[in-house]
Amino acid sequence: MATTLAKDSVPAAEKHAGPHPKGVTRRPNWVAGTMSWIWLAIVIVPIYWIVITSFKSQSNYYAENPLAPPSAPTLANYQMVLESDFIRYFINSVVVTLGAVVPAVAVSFMAAYAIVRSGRGRFLRYTNSLLLMGLAIPHQATVIPIYLIIIKLHLYDTLLALILPSIAFAIPLSVLVLSNFIRDVPKELFESMRLDGASELGTLWHLALPLTRPAVVTVVVYNALSIWNGFLLPLILTQSPEQRTLPLALWTFQGQYSINVPAVLASVVLTTLPILILYVVGRRQLLAGLTAGFGK
Repeated sequence: MATTLAKDSVPAAEKHAGPHPKGVTRRPNWVAGTMSWIWLAIVIVPIYWIVITSFKSQSNYYAENPLAPPSAPTLANYQMVLESDFIRYFINSVVVTLGAVVPAVAVSFMAAYAIVRSGRGRFLRYTNSLLLMGLAIPHQATVIPIYLIIIKLHLYDTLLALILPSIAFAIPLSVLVLSNFIRDVPKELFESMRLDGASELGTLWHLALPLTRPAVVTVVVYNALSIWNGFLLPLILTQSPEQRTLPLALWTFQGQYSINVPAVLASVVLTTLPILILYVVGRRQLLAGLTAGFGK
């Protein structure tokens, strides 16, 4: 009899049981959804306008609706930009970005590893505090000292004059981010590597680097974006057209093609493509690093 009641009670309970507790219903968040669509429109519309305008001729740009697709698409604007030493400026930006990001991330990763693994040392504590102080100093406040140092070193109007300060600016934040991720690696893993006879360099390369790869990619993308879009240092530390980077070249394009808006926007599209490709390649690691950082 008891068994029969138990069997009969199970379907009855399943009928009333649902995916949510009793009295709790899902209500769509219309406010958040509406604000999301508004923000998406704010972001997408300017990008859409830049792309379609870069394929318009100068005469069609003033005659047609600004948001209408081009009636006669043309690549003349891109050809004009490429023929105006754009390749030279692009190569300069690549050299400056790679020359600054690679040493900055390598030095920051080794410094973060040393700070976390040997944090009890007084010298490393002072070094960490000194690096964190670099975050409190705005870059604009260091322009004059950097300019004087570059002049003393006879590096003015060279790409090295842009690379060295960019490395210095990228290290403090990179050390802060990487040290937080390395600190979350279990100490037992480091101890097991040491028992297996691995050196500190081997532990750093074979253990710390694979486990903190999302953080490394995040730091690389962030620093590359900042250096690629840098305008102040190229403006102050370079003079000749041969040493210009893309942001400074866009400024000169705007002066050269002050009326030809489609040509200026074509140069903007070409400047943005490398950053877009970098994001597509490392987006998974980048998102993993960002979400892990928010969870700390």
